Amino acid sequence: MPERDVVAWTAMIAGYTSCSHHSHAWALFCEMVRNEMEPNAFTFSSVLKACKGMKALSSGALVHGGAIKQGMQGSIYVENALMDMYATCCASMDDACMIFNDIHEKNDVSWTTLITGFTHRGNGYGGLQVFRQMLLEEAELNPFSFSIAIRACASIGSHTFGKQIHSAVIKHGFESNLPVMNSILDMYCRFGCLSEANQYFHEMPQRDLITWNTLISGYERFDSRESLLIFSHMDSEGFSPNSFTFCSVISACANSAVLNYGEQVHGRIIREGLNKNLALANALVDMYAKCGSLTDAHKIFSQMSHRNLVSWTSMMIGYGAHGYGKEAVELFDEMVKSGIRPDQIVFMAVLSACSHAGLVDEGLRYFKSMINDYKVIPDQDIYGCVVDLLGRSGRVEEAYELIESMPFKPDESVWGALLGACKEHELPHLGKVAARRILDLRPNMVGTYVMLSNIYAAEGEWGEFANMRKLMRGMGNKKEAGRSWIEVRNQVYSFVVGDKVGSHIKLVYGVLEVLILHMKEAEHVNDLNCSMQDLDDGS
Repeated sequence: MPERDVVAWTAMIAGYTSCSHHSHAWALFCEMVRNEMEPNAFTFSSVLKACKGMKALSSGALVHGGAIKQGMQGSIYVENALMDMYATCCASMDDACMIFNDIHEKNDVSWTTLITGFTHRGNGYGGLQVFRQMLLEEAELNPFSFSIAIRACASIGSHTFGKQIHSAVIKHGFESNLPVMNSILDMYCRFGCLSEANQYFHEMPQRDLITWNTLISGYERFDSRESLLIFSHMDSEGFSPNSFTFCSVISACANSAVLNYGEQVHGRIIREGLNKNLALANALVDMYAKCGSLTDAHKIFSQMSHRNLVSWTSMMIGYGAHGYGKEAVELFDEMVKSGIRPDQIVFMAVLSACSHAGLVDEGLRYFKSMINDYKVIPDQDIYGCVVDLLGRSGRVEEAYELIESMPFKPDESVWGALLGACKEHELPHLGKVAARRILDLRPNMVGTYVMLSNIYAAEGEWGEFANMRKLMRGMGNKKEAGRSWIEVRNQVYSFVVGDKVGSHIKLVYGVLEVLILHMKEAEHVNDLNCSMQDLDDGS
């Protein structure tokens, strides 16, 4: 173009920004200023979006100064863009709130931008407070205002307030807006209210792929087998799955341990050309590892052209869960050499692997390295894992000393790890201490009463044993029966502790008796009597 006016410059900057070419948009804006072309309000709002995309606070502040110099601070477009940029780039919401409070005539975008800023930072309460103020001031509402408020509500787990927002959606006439409906469906799924989610899903006048993905993902967290049925239903309705769909389905296969079905889905992922997707590859590594196929898990892991922290962690967890602690440790060292810095979850994975494989010294070395070299502060889960590491190896007193030295009050999971170690190594005195601490924290943990009563029984303290059982009966609680699944010839079988119903039960108990005989011959008789007693009690 021989001549370019402000409209041409702005159109190009906005075009780059809308395509997420933020650095190009910024470079063009700088060139525009050098050419002494004065930006207008739309130019400033477009380049501020680019600064937000780059998370370049210093650049955004320069633009803010330029906007003030040009007298644009009164433009609602510029003020909303400034608020959005500060909400994304700053360490807190203070600057965004200051901009918001200085806006004389706020529109629906102003309110929604502030709600979004709080919500995306994980401050759902802050977002809902702004939304409540928006309602009190009778500001104009739009579908996105409701969508982001519903997301804020879901993030804090407030079922009551969620119901109120749902009612407000209907009152304001947005009940047929698909993005709003999808947000409501997601909220019910996140609350774990699957019956309400399912009912709402079937009442929706229209659905898209996001709708199906939301329901599949919601059920995957709470009822994986139902999630797979919903996926089949989606297929029959003619919706084509995307990478998000497959991630949820693969996770459902992992949770249900249905390897054959997972392999079929894997084949479909390859046919759809999605096998290079990083999130999907990570999900497949996790699925194969959880289903016991470590060879396939490692094959996918080794073929990945790019790996992130989740990739390494998934493979480490897989090795650790199956007792391959040495391989998990080697993988951790390889990851560190590749330049990836481990976080708390990675340390949890390698410590757990060391615990299951009996690599006590290695585990303690990683625990010290985590604190001293990587400055990662251990939480309750990490301490519980180290207690388990020491306890499994018989260093129970050392585990107890670690608990006593913790910088914060240990929770029931930490004491539970110690209690398990005391049971394994027949240390009733310390076991009683651990059990009592757990019951102080969680008086209704029936499993702890069972273990404590078994300790009393082993010690011959039948009076205390009777008291424990009496307390359990008085609470009216029973320990939730354990359940496991196994896939045989494309069919999934479910087993519940103490189950006496089913055509296959006689065969199962016959095999169990043979296994018990082998265990006795191999002298693995620890707590066998107590375990059988728990079965008889239905606990």
